[in-house]
Amino acid sequence: MDLGPRFAKRVFLLAGTYGIVVLLPQYLIEWGLDLPAPMAQPEHFYGFIGVALSWQFVFLLIARDVQRYRPLMLMGVLEKFSFGVAVVILYAADRVSAGVLGAGAIDLALGVLFVLAFVSSRDSAPAATFT
Repeated sequence: MDLGPRFAKRVFLLAGTYGIVVLLPQYLIEWGLDLPAPMAQPEHFYGFIGVALSWQFVFLLIARDVQRYRPLMLMGVLEKFSFGVAVVILYAADRVSAGVLGAGAIDLALGVLFVLAFVSSRDSAPAATFT
């Protein structure tokens, strides 16, 4: 199955755009929502949002030049799996809601797409051999 660099470009463009749309409004979560309790450690929440949002711009950068930034795709896989796997474990321990599990599942799916994008975007030119 040869999906090629076009597939990788589309995956990272989709992931970056989706991530910005989903994460950016979370900066306003304390205003306009009736939270059951104040955030115990807001620096962890806002720090997470900031780091996650920064990664979305990395994904958009990868989409601009798939071959140049291909090594970053593996870091993107790590970013997606670190959240997705943690959420699955937390859900199994009854510590997060089904809605959070859904968000984790989306990240896991994107992580799989990132792996496929990485594999499909490898240089198709034959490797040089030294004799």
